[in-house]
Amino acid sequence: MDKRFTILRSTAVPLPIENVDTDQIIPARFLKATTREGFGENLFRDWRFDDKGNPKKDFVLNNPKYSGKILVAGKNFGCGSSREHAAWAIADYGFKAVVSSFFADIHKNNELNNFVLPVVVSEAFLERLFNSIENNPSTEVTIDLPNQKITNEETGESENFDINPYKKECLIEGLDDIEYLLKNREEIENFERERIWN
Repeated sequence: MDKRFTILRSTAVPLPIENVDTDQIIPARFLKATTREGFGENLFRDWRFDDKGNPKKDFVLNNPKYSGKILVAGKNFGCGSSREHAAWAIADYGFKAVVSSFFADIHKNNELNNFVLPVVVSEAFLERLFNSIENNPSTEVTIDLPNQKITNEETGESENFDINPYKKECLIEGLDDIEYLLKNREEIENFERERIWN
């Protein structure tokens, strides 16, 4: 699977709920697995399904009008416990990016470590994006990571976003922390040799 992220253009799934915590993203009873696969089927489990496992028609992930690789969420997304499984579930479901006006720090880093790009936008931009998607579920969003810019293609409005330069490089090249070190192994070894002799 190609994990590289450069420019993503996609429709989006709106979740205009604030303070979505990691237990809502992936309930604690599903945390027994130790591999990242299979968590997507339980993303927002208690919001998506009733007690008998039937899909709740009023939840956005069960609405055929909405689809895409971008989740647009309300303010303070990923608060609560620090479980990395929440990022696993988002990635395994197929989302490549999450857009919000604020992320809990630990969850934000967990997303970056799992090749999901958290895009922080202003509250005004987020509100207008929600409006565009609600009025037209076919609205596309473009996220340009190299230029750190997000565009609402329905209105043409763009906004720049911040990202840690190291994590940006890892996402663009599709490398996790270990793969990044291995890629730079020769430079690291040369640096160590120079330090020994100096």
